[in-house]
This record gives sequence, structure tokens and C-alpha cells, in this order.
Amino acid sequence: MQEKETNSQNPDDMMKLNDLNKTPDPLSSTGKMPVLFLGHGSPMNAIAENEFVDGFRNIGKSIPKPDAILCISAHWETRGTFVTAMEQPETIHDFGGFPKELYDLQYPAPGSPELAERIKSLITTTEIESDYKWGLDHGAWSVIKHLYPKADVPVVQMSLDYYKKAGNHYDLMKELTSLRNNGILIIGSGNMVHNLGLVAWDKFDSDNFAFDWALEASEKMKKFILSGDHKNLIDYQSHGKAFELAIPTPEHYLPLLYVMALKEENEDVKLFNDKAVAGSITMTSVKIG
Repeated sequence: MQEKETNSQNPDDMMKLNDLNKTPDPLSSTGKMPVLFLGHGSPMNAIAENEFVDGFRNIGKSIPKPDAILCISAHWETRGTFVTAMEQPETIHDFGGFPKELYDLQYPAPGSPELAERIKSLITTTEIESDYKWGLDHGAWSVIKHLYPKADVPVVQMSLDYYKKAGNHYDLMKELTSLRNNGILIIGSGNMVHNLGLVAWDKFDSDNFAFDWALEASEKMKKFILSGDHKNLIDYQSHGKAFELAIPTPEHYLPLLYVMALKEENEDVKLFNDKAVAGSITMTSVKIG
């Protein structure tokens, strides 16, 4: 888990909230953008050629090109909620033990201080602070690079407050629904089933290998997603042993709740990359709209 506590506001570079609310919306108005939950899996997917990477690329080709991206990644946990507000976020290599090729990879997408300010103005139930130190972690860039390989779409990350309950995360995202009409692609990046402690390392090359408990949890999660049963998705801790093993810590699961919170009535929901890896990880991804 990448954890960071930060208090990195830069008052000289920020507009006051009251002033922002008096200015025209700097973001464009467009048709409603879809919302994505991407099962990012291993950082090696950033440089791999496999069916999951193909799935990310195909989704990128099938949706309108956004004006900017808001990404909620499993790999940025903080005390409080922050948004990256720099002009040029760095590429963070927040992992260890991988080939040099992966560490050499850069994803130089610009940031969007304007989007960061817009997010802060829309969320009124909790304080959102600007961050100037984080950048883009691999939960963001390792998948976004396949959607937009030219790194020509601005990206803002929003952190996960590890003090908030699941329902608080879901409710917070409800306040950002209007961004979908402003050309913003919202991405949650994690894994619905994610237990690194129980990975079957000898089964990484086995196609769609899942332990029984992982399969049970995954099937129930997908049933809740497709039926619109958000209450049971939020109450994931009430579903017994399979869910306890699938979600030993919540950070990879919570981005799914951010995405589901944005689903509107009668919107289409599509699953893709719907396979398990090494017994205890699922790459299942979701497209709404």
C-alpha cells in the first residue's frame, strides 16, 4: 500500500473558492462521458502485450476522447482527501522488483489545475485539499497509457481517505456527477478481488485460474454490479468469508464504489477483462454508459 499524509497547499497558486464559484466553468460542456473501473493488476501490464491490455485499448477506442481524466487509484491513500493540482505530475514508480524497462517508462500527461479546482468547488460535504507532490502512481498511468498512449489528455488524481467508511466514499463521488457532462472521464483503478498474500505464483500463466472463494466473491460482485444493487456493494463486509478473503484491505475495492456511485438510472453497464489471475486477483473491469 502506498500511503501518504500530506498538507501541501500552495495558496499563491490557488483561487479562493468563493472567487471560483463566481467565474464561468472553465471546462467544456459535452455529451455525457462514460465511467470506467479498470482492474489494473500487475504493474507489468504497463509494458505487457496481453488480452487485458487489448481490453484497455479497445475501450479507449470506443469512447469519446475526454478533455481531462479524474482517476481514483488504489495506490494513493491519505488522511483526508486530496487532488493533484500541479501543471505537470511526475510518473511515480511505486513498486519494487520489476525490470528496468518498467522503471524507465514515463507517462508525461499534463495535469489540470482547473479540474482540481472544479472538484474542490463541487464537493461540499468534506474539505478537499490541493496536492503538489504526488503525481501519477501506477494505478493511474499503467492503464491510462493504453487508453491514451500519446499522453495528451490531462490527468488529475484524487486520493482515498483511509479514515472514511465505504458509504462515505460512495456518497462523496455522487457530488461529482456533473463532471461527466463537462468532458471528464472518471476512472476508478483497482481490483475487485485482490489478495496478494494468497497469490498462486505458480499459476500466473494459467488462464482464468481462481480459487473457489475468489470465484464466489467475484460472481456475487458482478451480480450486484449488473443488477444495480449498490447497497450490497457498499456493505461488502457483510457477505462472509469469501469477501473477507477477496478484500483483506479495502483500497483496491473502493475505486469500484466511486465508479458505481456515478451510474444513472437506465444506463448500460458492461463488464470486460473479466478473468482471474493467479487464483486471488480478478482483472474484471466495468464500463458505465
